[in-house]
Amino acid sequence: MKVLEVIKSISNQTRLDILNWLKDPFANFPAEELADYNPELGVCVSDIAKKAEMSIPTVSVYLKNMATADVLIATRKDQWTYYKRNEKAIKEFAQLLIDNL
Repeated sequence: MKVLEVIKSISNQTRLDILNWLKDPFANFPAEELADYNPELGVCVSDIAKKAEMSIPTVSVYLKNMATADVLIATRKDQWTYYKRNEKAIKEFAQLLIDNL
């Protein structure tokens, strides 16, 4: 795991908010947006962008960067992309911080 890559990928409040929202989607997104929620897929980019009150292209860049850093997992289904947290990688990152800082 590249610690600096992870830190860069979560380096603003919106990105941190997204990680927090995805920790418990049902507490953070309207029920109608999660009507077809599948925990294996995660939350659709458009729903995340709506919650963030930002454009889909901007949020997509954030999400792609976070997925590249391995803190999110992206899954493409038809024309939609869904994101969920990579809990294993997040725990590894947290342990690296504990062990090294």
